[in-house]
Amino acid sequence: MNHHIDPAKTGLAVGKVVGGIHLVWSLFVALGWAQAIVDFSMWAHMVSAPVVIKEFEISAAITLIVVTSIIGCIVGYVFALLWNRMHA
Repeated sequence: MNHHIDPAKTGLAVGKVVGGIHLVWSLFVALGWAQAIVDFSMWAHMVSAPVVIKEFEISAAITLIVVTSIIGCIVGYVFALLWNRMHA
């Protein structure tokens, strides 16, 4: 049975997921929902730390999405290479 996975496809898939999560986060910030989400998460985890969501900034959002997508691609690609090596 062949357990190999394609590094390029895996990298793209992971990059899309990680970038997509950050796209959704950027939308939450733009819609003004992010502070409530963070406040709920901190409460649910029984953590108290002053976290303040700043005003939406398009250049920061684009940078966040692009950088995390690239990092996700790299992580997915390396994961696939390691997976294939371990299942040779």
